[in-house]
Amino acid sequence: MNTTLQTIDSIKLSEKQKQQLVRLKSKTGIENWNVLCRWALCMSLAEDSIPPVEEIPSDSNVEMSWKVFAGEYADVYLAVLREAYQKQSAHLEGVHFGDFLKLHLNRGISFSLSFPSYKCKGL
Repeated sequence: MNTTLQTIDSIKLSEKQKQQLVRLKSKTGIENWNVLCRWALCMSLAEDSIPPVEEIPSDSNVEMSWKVFAGEYADVYLAVLREAYQKQSAHLEGVHFGDFLKLHLNRGISFSLSFPSYKCKGL
């Protein structure tokens, strides 16, 4: 597997993810989609388990470039994703790198919503 060619240009969320992030924005007081998405991604990647493989549509109007999504640490996020993909891809037959990101983001958003709101305020 050649991980040097694995890049991400942009991320487009599903309508379900968008609605979940709207609730998360209200719960946390954090206004920026990209910050919430970064936290969600990290929460999922911190888990040892592999996220469930499912078809996640890109059917919302929320889209951001990788640079906006990852910010000044874009290279770090990409390196962490590449390493996780290398470790988990054997168990994810047919899942491409961009879809791998979507699976982790999807799981992380769900995790974030289940996090107690009193722990989120003022972060």
